[in-house]
Amino acid sequence: MERASDSSMLPAPAALEGMDAECINRVLELLVAPLQAAMTQPTEVVLHDLRRIPNTVRAIAGTVTGRQVGHPPTDKLLERVAAGDLRHEIGYRSQLPDGRNLQSTTIVYTDDEGRPAAALCLNTDVSAWVSLRSAMDRFVLGHDLTSMPPAPSMPSADADPAKPAADHQGESFPHSVEELSALLLEAAITAVGVPVEEMRKEHKLQVIAELERRGFFLVKQAPETAAAALGVSRFTIYNYLNELNGSAEQSA
Repeated sequence: MERASDSSMLPAPAALEGMDAECINRVLELLVAPLQAAMTQPTEVVLHDLRRIPNTVRAIAGTVTGRQVGHPPTDKLLERVAAGDLRHEIGYRSQLPDGRNLQSTTIVYTDDEGRPAAALCLNTDVSAWVSLRSAMDRFVLGHDLTSMPPAPSMPSADADPAKPAADHQGESFPHSVEELSALLLEAAITAVGVPVEEMRKEHKLQVIAELERRGFFLVKQAPETAAAALGVSRFTIYNYLNELNGSAEQSA
């Protein structure tokens, strides 16, 4: 049986209510190393300062994903910040490129004005437990239950039931802003489903809309990067954004 990350050890957001963003981050920064040391499984504890996009990793203890201070957020955390989705997520699954299975928890903290200030994340490598469970399933049941789709993550008690739970199966843990930008661009172009060299304006607008949804334009020099990838000028990217935002305002 797999063991979950011990999210009960994380400070509740209510305990830091009324603090400004810097105070929240300083308090949480002091807890990163002790939290990691208290874990009984290979666990990484990461503090993201959400005011510092794209270099959000402010403190980190553990080597599960190989990231360091100054590295960017995951693509899914960036997407949630862009969408204003500040819900906590407990015990969701993700997987590293080398096949290791993670069980993760993300707690979001807001400042005294309700703005996102920090995200404290636990990433626990549960690969050994998955392998053990797989062996036990084969021995007892004659087949491997771990090959079945995983159960959805457990949302926090204050989650909005009208919003779907985030899918973290494809969550990426980039080590640089360039890597983050590249994977967001690739995902957006793939979602549109048309090769760049065959794209017309409507396709490129779809790519820009997808990039905006994913938080791409919160990253430094994003318009220039998108322009180079789509074979247009930086000013064209700004025009696309204005067109999309104008359409959104008219439909609101």
